[in-house]
Amino acid sequence: KILEVKQLYAKLSKCEFWLEKVKFLGHVISAEEIAVDPAKVESVLQWECSRTVTDVRSFVGLAGYYQRFIEGSSKIVAPLTQLTRKEQTFIWTDACERSFDELKRRLTTSPVLVLPNSGEPFDVYCDASHQGLGCVLMQNRKVVTYASRQLSWQQLFSP
Repeated sequence: KILEVKQLYAKLSKCEFWLEKVKFLGHVISAEEIAVDPAKVESVLQWECSRTVTDVRSFVGLAGYYQRFIEGSSKIVAPLTQLTRKEQTFIWTDACERSFDELKRRLTTSPVLVLPNSGEPFDVYCDASHQGLGCVLMQNRKVVTYASRQLSWQQLFSP
């Protein structure tokens, strides 16, 4: 009835109802929580460390998509991000290898995040350094999301 009122149409043969969990855009979502889709975890486990700028950018992009599951993601990914800059000579270092391995580990063991409840209070924990910013949003001592980012050159050197 609501679809009809809003002039929307659904093909019932393509609809599913009363599901406890739904896979959507690389996530598994239930009424209480959200997690990384196990199929995506498997693809990360299979990811080979190919040392080209294009492959590194692709991996950094994947990590960025799931950064809400990774505490301190911007700090972990920093060596790989620096490696992909246009003015940077591409030299795979031990720091890059550690960053790649740590991101793979974190992506394949990422926590399950709870969905926020607007009727409950939130806790926000923040931290900042000379390299970046980070925070975690929690509710009832459970993680809702992580957020972090690197500071730009302008932010690093502004008064």
